[in-house]
Amino acid sequence: MGRRLYESVAQALAGRIRSGEYRIGGRLPSERELAQSLAVSRPTVREAILSLELDGLVEVRLGSGVYVRRETPLPSAGVPDVGPFELLEARRIIESEVCACAALRITATGLERLAELVAEMERENERDVVLSERADRRFHELIAEATENTALMAAVTALWDARARSPLIQRLSVKAHAAGVKPGVSEHRAILAALSARDPHQARNAMSAHLARVMDQLLEATEVETLEQARLEAEERRRKFNIRPALGI
Repeated sequence: MGRRLYESVAQALAGRIRSGEYRIGGRLPSERELAQSLAVSRPTVREAILSLELDGLVEVRLGSGVYVRRETPLPSAGVPDVGPFELLEARRIIESEVCACAALRITATGLERLAELVAEMERENERDVVLSERADRRFHELIAEATENTALMAAVTALWDARARSPLIQRLSVKAHAAGVKPGVSEHRAILAALSARDPHQARNAMSAHLARVMDQLLEATEVETLEQARLEAEERRRKFNIRPALGI
């Protein structure tokens, strides 16, 4: 298997750290600048930063940026891993079609079990997000089971297994939990409503919208340049209106 895109980006950034272009204690360029200079998307840069963080090369400071900690990876680092955003992209493509197929085949019993899992997510969101996420996984697996297609069941299970064993995704989950990200009950209800209506088009769209929202939430949870972005926007406004910053304040 060839190197994943985010791994290539992480390797390029690690090379710049080793060469001294990015010095220990110094701040990396903004995510937007890195994406432009490396000709990749911002989610790919985000995955690369997570990888460098796991390797111990950088430290992410929320609201400030990414800072270099060391020039060489920690001894336990370097294990290839799936990127969280590329996995979500795959899930969105596959699970949306799985949901459309399930809409034509799901039984009344299957719908009842999905409703129970949505209720469980709602309860556990207030008590234990880990249990809520387990109910979330079971919800998606039951939809795959409703297709009565063993290949589709295996595909969905494989995607969730990759999510569970990925150190990169586990690191992202810690950040997401700290930011208050939980399984979206209203989104799962929308999926259930589409399945109950036996409408494959509506089911496909509901699943696609749900996973798009998950990606948005994870991007928001890993945003580290809030203050920097605000500063840049303020500078842009000053340039636009020819305003100089006040001195001595």
